Amino acid sequence: MSVSVLAAASTPSVATQLFGSGLIGLREGLEAGIVVMILAAYLVKAQRKDALKWVWLGVLAAVVMVAIIFFAIHYGTSTVDGLTAEIIAGIASLVAVVIVTAMVLWMRTAAKNISGDLKAGMEKALVAGPIAILTLAFFAVGREGVETALLMVGYAENTAGSSWPLIGLLLGILVAAVLTVAMYFGALRLNLTTFFRYTAIFLIVVAAGILSYGIRALQTGNVLPGAGNFAFNLTGYDPSTWYGTVLAGIFNFRPDPTVLQASAWVIYLVVVLALFLRPQSSPAPAAAAISASETHES
Repeated sequence: MSVSVLAAASTPSVATQLFGSGLIGLREGLEAGIVVMILAAYLVKAQRKDALKWVWLGVLAAVVMVAIIFFAIHYGTSTVDGLTAEIIAGIASLVAVVIVTAMVLWMRTAAKNISGDLKAGMEKALVAGPIAILTLAFFAVGREGVETALLMVGYAENTAGSSWPLIGLLLGILVAAVLTVAMYFGALRLNLTTFFRYTAIFLIVVAAGILSYGIRALQTGNVLPGAGNFAFNLTGYDPSTWYGTVLAGIFNFRPDPTVLQASAWVIYLVVVLALFLRPQSSPAPAAAAISASETHES
């Protein structure tokens, strides 16, 4: 996909690209891994290990679906350029922001019930048959995967076609898989409430940058007005510095945002962070915060 005027003056450093996408992969991978851990633990506890193969088939199908979505959007649109590419980039970015925001806010309230909901769903699926088990695993993991794919499409737009964000994502998912296995066998305990809370805040800030990027892309494509109406212009700002590559590579920051970009960024952060951080009626444990002891109950 074209990066044209939306690209930063220099491509973010490899370390920056790896860190940002790696953290996304770690968070989303842990969410998906914990979902699989709950389903597997329930089947083991119910002495239905024979059904595990259907869970893994569902997980595999979800991974394939997510890969297709990612490559279809990211590489399929590389066949277009110019203003059309900017418009597609802008629309894809805004869709990513909507879905990621919805998922982050949904997880905030659904986290306390997700373990019980998954177990209840698996209990019904065992009665319904293998296809129901496969479908349950497919949608449970696929939900996280689609969020990740869309987030990465918007995130990677500022890296001038570099493959490092994808590598960072895969490394983050690999680390998440290792941590999930360690938690399942009781070798590791994480404060998942704290982990998901702070990584969710990180995702909200990343989404704000993607929103800003999408608006600039649509302005460049003449879909939105105000392309030449700048909020400020940091003429002395050097995007090649370490902080410049971090801000551009992770948060899509640019030194000359338009008024619409800057306004949308501020409003989005204020509103979404307020919604996310507002007190809940009752303390919610982390997303699917299943303990090692629970996974090994007999």
